[in-house]
Amino acid sequence: MLKRISKAVFVIIGTLIGAGFASGQEIYLFFYQYGINGMIGILVSSILLGIVICKVFSICKNKEIKNYREFLNLFIKNEKQLDIFNTIINIFILVTFYIMIAGFGAYLEQQFGLNSLIGSIILAIICFFVFLKNVSGLIKINQILVPILIGSLCIIGIIVIDLTNILEVSNYVVQNSSWKWFLDGILYSSYNTILLIPILIALRNLIESEKENTIISIITTTLVIILSLIIFFMLAKVDVNIENLEMPAVYIVSKISRLVEYIYGFIILSSILTTSVSLGTSFLENVSKGNKSYKQFAIFICISSIMVSKIGFSNLVSLLYPIFGYIGLIQIIKIILLKNVKSKQVKIKN
Repeated sequence: MLKRISKAVFVIIGTLIGAGFASGQEIYLFFYQYGINGMIGILVSSILLGIVICKVFSICKNKEIKNYREFLNLFIKNEKQLDIFNTIINIFILVTFYIMIAGFGAYLEQQFGLNSLIGSIILAIICFFVFLKNVSGLIKINQILVPILIGSLCIIGIIVIDLTNILEVSNYVVQNSSWKWFLDGILYSSYNTILLIPILIALRNLIESEKENTIISIITTTLVIILSLIIFFMLAKVDVNIENLEMPAVYIVSKISRLVEYIYGFIILSSILTTSVSLGTSFLENVSKGNKSYKQFAIFICISSIMVSKIGFSNLVSLLYPIFGYIGLIQIIKIILLKNVKSKQVKIKN
């Protein structure tokens, strides 16, 4: 049981902690700019993610869902509408895959002065070969990298928290009287559900009971809260205009020591790789109709990602994530309402 739970948790965390997260861009955009309210937003967002994870696994088990289209068909009965919504979801997954590729290039350029295009090409090639191993490759790479990633990020967090006297939050937080912090917290979890659900469906066979489902959801929620707060606290160390930084968290660790910078470099690259593989696998599983088309689509997304990466990492994050967050809200509402539909059906049957 523990082995199955760890596999699921590592893949889920590996999917969530991508370039936007580890770089500090997501945490700044959705939480940090709201100060203390942003910290509350992290709690709200993480708990909502945990609830969605638990419900999706339950739906997959009870409804015997085998792929993402079948999952969408539970909410959308009209075939034309189903095709449209499925296309929108696939576009978002693909765009986020592009963001990971751009993030990899942006990191190498910011840290080593290497042309961002070269970094994007390197990651695209790595992803292509991992894609050829399908879901099994996805699980293996997350089992190896994610535990190291989590441990490294926690160590860095302890170092940074000590250096910034983080307990004195009044020194850096900015109060925001509006409720936009709450909406952004919901949007953060909603766009992440778009990325997660195809992966959860792929992991459905790992879950054998509701107890395991609950444990996975609780562990995942706890880890997301801890890791998000670590990044949140790290942003307090920024002593320049944070909006001008592609990767603010990387800027922070670079001012501490060379060793810490190298460790965080591993975190960035690993998080980008695990998320890229998860997103690419999700997209390929959704759109391909056989081994031949799977490989053709893999070639297409890897090549196209290199061209799109020139748009810029932070531009893609700030522009596209909030937009798809609103789309993700529809999916969350549908998931919650499905429970009522199921209850009515069971009652009528009895």
